[in-house]
Formats: sequence, C-alpha cells, structure tokens
Amino acid sequence: MRSLPRLPAAFLVAAAPALLGVVIPAGFEPFSIEHAENVDSPVDVSFLMDGPAGENGFITIENGHLVKPDGSRFRIWGVNMTGWTKGSEIMPPREEAAHWADVLARNGVNCVRFHFLDMPWHDPERAEEREAYRERASERNRRNSVPPSGLVDPNRDDTRHFVPEQLDRLDYFIAELKKRGIYSNLNLNVGMRYKEGDKVPDSDIIRLYKGFDYIGERLLELQKEYARMLLTHRNPYTGNTYAEEPAVATVEIVNENSLYEFWFRNWLRGERVEGGANYQLDLTPFYEEKLTRMYNDWLRDHPRPGEIATIRKESGVGADALVPRLRKGDFTIASRLRFHAEADFYAQVETDFLMGMYRYIKEDLGVKSLVIGNADHTYWIPNQPMMRANGQLDFIDAHVYWQHPAAFGRRNTPMVNDPLDSTIIKLARSPFEGRPFTVSEVNHPNPSEYSAEMIPLLAAYAAFQDWDGIYFYTFETKPGDDWEDFVSDYFDVTLDPVKMVQMRVGALMFRRPDIAPAEETFVRTYSREQVNEAMRLPESTRPYFTPGYPKSMPLRHGNRIGALEGEAMTEFPADPPPPYLSDTGQLAWYVEDGENGLVTIDTPRSQAIVGFVNANPHNTFHLKPEVKNDFCAITLSSLSGEPIRRSRQLLLTACDEWQNTGSVWNPRRTLWDEWGKGPTLIQPVTGWLLIRDLDGAVAVLVHPLDGAGRPVGEPQEARRLEPGWEVELGTYPTNHYYIEVIK
Repeated sequence: MRSLPRLPAAFLVAAAPALLGVVIPAGFEPFSIEHAENVDSPVDVSFLMDGPAGENGFITIENGHLVKPDGSRFRIWGVNMTGWTKGSEIMPPREEAAHWADVLARNGVNCVRFHFLDMPWHDPERAEEREAYRERASERNRRNSVPPSGLVDPNRDDTRHFVPEQLDRLDYFIAELKKRGIYSNLNLNVGMRYKEGDKVPDSDIIRLYKGFDYIGERLLELQKEYARMLLTHRNPYTGNTYAEEPAVATVEIVNENSLYEFWFRNWLRGERVEGGANYQLDLTPFYEEKLTRMYNDWLRDHPRPGEIATIRKESGVGADALVPRLRKGDFTIASRLRFHAEADFYAQVETDFLMGMYRYIKEDLGVKSLVIGNADHTYWIPNQPMMRANGQLDFIDAHVYWQHPAAFGRRNTPMVNDPLDSTIIKLARSPFEGRPFTVSEVNHPNPSEYSAEMIPLLAAYAAFQDWDGIYFYTFETKPGDDWEDFVSDYFDVTLDPVKMVQMRVGALMFRRPDIAPAEETFVRTYSREQVNEAMRLPESTRPYFTPGYPKSMPLRHGNRIGALEGEAMTEFPADPPPPYLSDTGQLAWYVEDGENGLVTIDTPRSQAIVGFVNANPHNTFHLKPEVKNDFCAITLSSLSGEPIRRSRQLLLTACDEWQNTGSVWNPRRTLWDEWGKGPTLIQPVTGWLLIRDLDGAVAVLVHPLDGAGRPVGEPQEARRLEPGWEVELGTYPTNHYYIEVIK
C-alpha cells in the first residue's frame, strides 16, 4: 500500500478495499506487513541478540552442539537470503542495508544463509528480458520469478569474475548484520551455470550441474577457484577476509547435490544430448563414460579378483570390457555383491570430493569457520548412504518442505492431521549422536490454508529434539519501489502476514529456549550392509528406510543416529497410537483417524494450541480458547524472560489462513490459478481466549497490533472472570497482540 498517502493505520485497513476497488472474501480483512514502519514495536525481540557477531571468536562445537567462545549454546534462528521475486535482492543497496539488518534482528533472526551468490548479477540492460520471462511463466501458470541476482559478472564469457558493485553490497550488508549480532552462512556451489569460456565439457548441453560436480576435473578446479575468490576476499567494512571472519558461522560446499540421489532417481543414464528427450536430470554421454571408467578403476582396486569375475559374469561382459553401472530398475535383481560394490563406489566418490574440498577450504584457504557438505534433502530416498560422506564433516544439515509444490499433487492439507509424515518426522531421521544438527531450508510453501501451524510446531519440536538451528526458505530484501506489495512466490516469507508475525514467537521458543529437550534419546545404529540395502527397500519404509522403526519416536523422545558402520539393529520398540506425548510432558499431538489434529505446547514461558481447536478441544495451563475458527494457531509468550504467570509483558498471536487479494484456487484446491495482488488478507481469529493464572494481576490490557507491530487505538481491557482473564479476539483485524499485565 505504498502508493497510498500516509494515513493512520486503522484508516488504511478499513479503507483499503474501497480504495483498491477489490472484493474481499467473507471473513478476510486486509493486513499488510510494513517493515519500513516497524521501528518501535513493543513486541520487538531484538533483546535476544548478542552483538556484534563473533566479537569474542568463532562458533565452534562442544558436547555435540554449536557454541559461542564462552561455551554457551548458539541456536540459529535464521533465514535464507535470496531474491526470486520482482524487485527483491539477496543483498540490498548500501543505503538500505542497515534497515534490513534491523528488520531481521527485530524478528529474532541471528544467522543469514546467503544462497545463490554464484548466480549471475542482474544486469539492468537485461530487465526487459527478465520481465518477458515472468510474463511467459505467468501465462503458463508457473512460478512467476527469475533466478536471484548473485555476484557473477554476466557480461563475460566465463563465470570467473565478480561484479565489484555486488561484492561491495555483500560486504556492507554482512558488516551491518555483524553489528547487530547476526552471523552469516556462506554457500559455495548452489546454482552455477558455466559458460564457454570456463572450458567445461558439455557446458552447452547441461542445464543443472548437480551430480556432475563430483566427477569432472574442470568442475572441481572451478569450484575451488570460486571458493578462493569468495573466501579470501577481504571485506573492507570489517577488515577481515571471509576465511578469518568470526561472524561467518558456516561455509557450505554444495547444495542438494549427491551422486546417490542421481543413482537412486535413475539420473546417471548418460542420455542427455542436444535435442534429446532429456527427461528430468541426467548425465551427458561424456560424463557417463567418465563415471563408468572411474567405477571400473575402483573395482580393480577394491573387490578381490574372484569377486570382479563374478560381477563381470553377472553384467554379461568379458574381461576387456567395462563393467556397466546399475540403473535404478536393476536394483532389486542385482546380486548383493554387485549392488554393494557400486554403492561403496559412490560412497568413495562422494567422500573423496567432500573431504577434498573440506581440506582445501580449511587448510589451503585457512577458513576458521565450520564447514559442511551436502544436506539430507530428499525424503523419499534413503539418507544413510549419503550421510556416509557428510557425516565426516563438521556437522549435519537437512532440508524439508511440507508439501513442496513440485513434489505433491494433493497438497494444501494440514500437517497436524498427518503427524507421522510431518516435517518433524522427516527431519528427525538425520541428526547424529554427538554432532550438531541444523535445518538450513524449511517451509510450508504457498499457497496453504494451514501455514499457521509451521512455525510454532517446528520451533517447539526442534527445541525438544535439541537441534542447533533452523533457517526458513526464504527471505528477500525489497529495496526501492520496484517490488510487488504482496506474496508472489511459493517460498517468500518477507511479506507473509502469518509467518512474519510468528517469527518472533519461534525465536522465543527455540532460541531462549522455552521448550525443554527430551529426557530420553533413542540412538539407532546401522551396519554397512544395512546402509547399502536401504537403497533397495520399498518406498513404504520412508522416511527412515529402517523397517520396524517407530515413526512416532521423534514426537515422544529424542532421536539420533549412532553409527553407519556399527551393530545392525533390527528390533525396535512398538509404535504406540496417538496421542503422541513428549517425555517432558510439554508437547502433545492429538489426532483422530487422520482428522481433527491438534498440538499443545505447554511450558512456563511459551504456550500454544495449534490445529482444529473446536473439533478436538484441549487446553494448556494458561490458555483456554473459545473461538469461531475451525483451524488456527494461538500462542502466548513472555517477553520479559520470566514465566508467563509472573511476566508483565506478553506476546499473543492468533493466526488462521491468509491470501492475496484476488487469488483464485485451482479446481483441486491445491495451488492458485491466480496469485492475485495486494493487499494481503488475513482471516482473523475471532471469539474469546481465557488466560489463566496471571499471578497478582489487577488489570490486563490488550493492544491489537498492525502490520508494523504498532498498537492501534486504545487498548482493550480483558474481563476478569472467576477462572481467569477473558480476551476478546477479532475486534480489530489483526493476528497479533501486545498484552500488558498490571500488577
């Protein structure tokens, strides 16, 4: 609503439909996130920040967790920084860097994952070309975005030069983040597109280099060169190279890139050719032959001679021919000997690549930050083989999305109704005993009528599992006036009127943390044979690919991998029916035959009730809702650090669904046929909320907040009833409130 004159917030909200000439669906009200105006909100949680980042040294590992130099825990509440949508930027211009750093700090964000820095800079002279791309995408009902603008100079015939202005933006932004206690996570190989001048074989055919990076000598040279260019660059605003910058918490080698994934998904066929069908991803014949020769060289050095003869006989090739590699369709009929030999070969290739890059980054470049390899990222594929290499680096990382638009047909269903397929369960397969664990990408992608469940559930269960970090995908700075004032992407949370409101709640729950870790942790171990055989198990065993393992374990106890080359475990405890109660007594997940799911979070400093609050009513110590909405997420957190019952300052959120003005669902109600425009609309939670046991309270003042987090109008005084204080929700169209408790 930047085109409107500056008017009181209450007037803007009430008048927006008439001014814009749009029809607002019944039950929805305009509510826009206003980052520029959010400067003095009473629910600002920047008090969680310690600044400057890295003041006393680097983030390290102690007792299996990320720690600061003083030994205190470092829990990451982060965002990915990208720029897919119109007018968005990974790095804002210098004049806006301080503003966006403030925005992140106010929302409790203490680490930023810089993603797609290896993409070309958006040359302004090519703006028309990008807009034409957006229009074509829109016409085909596809994601209306272009790749983010990175550091690489697009006006050269190679990818080996940075644009000085873009590098300066990165330097200045990182310096501003550092001042506010916000660390950086630098990604290396994410989306590089090589050109003719790079002299990469088949660069004119390859669309995406995932998989290729492990086996191409020239690709390895270029990855090392890129790492050197970025990590040995000296930031003039901090005085440090990125190799010696303590405000850099992590360096990531590759993003969602694994030979095991390519093997499992039948993407190592070698059929990608110019003008070919080129289904999904695949190697070109050049790289397929190279990989096959690497495999045959490995066979000569590893199995015993008699075993090689057996493999050759099974493969149907003579002594002088190359042994062909298995395709996915051959997995179930291949002998144990042949299948395990090839599985072990890929483990060696991935280990050699990742450990080689690790040593280059740490020893040759002198990087002092923690370094990780590839994230566990595809949950219909077993992760144990992929973790054989990644488990040797500094810590473990994972990605997951609830009903990713590219991977789900029937979507837009509530996660609370499906606890055993939840993001919590999928992520909990990855952590190792005695190792830090982070989630560097996660989201409930848009559109979803149930996205209000994501942040409170993820923050609570991540704290219960004692994980070390969460980064939401994705946040996009929106400098200037060229950006669109609504949510125009599957993943962007920057203007999301529910997720941005809940970010502060999640920061309090996870960073403070308000949820206690599990009292008992179940550690599972695997033999090497089990790890390899996981690749041949049916999809019904996902996401753990461990037959008999109780899927509900992470909702009840801690969950970790103990070893991948240890004792084979084949017997596990029984999987009880719901409700799933945490062993701390603080979390409970209720569901009835896949319907009416509801989660309660019941801790001294944070409380929440998330899900179908009327169909499956449950209360917490402080909260008893009586609302008209069928589905919603209600949270209450202390802002003072004291328990809720003693605190004088509380943050209340009450969120249901949201949409853009004019958005239109497809007939299946899974995606939007029309994304609509601004302003964003929320369905306010209406009804009453009883807040109990506020010790010594003589009055409770409830301040509705606008999209900038500012109180609107006069506070509402809660009614003192015999069982507690009754707050009326929905008298003003908002989804968050600041509560003053007068004592």
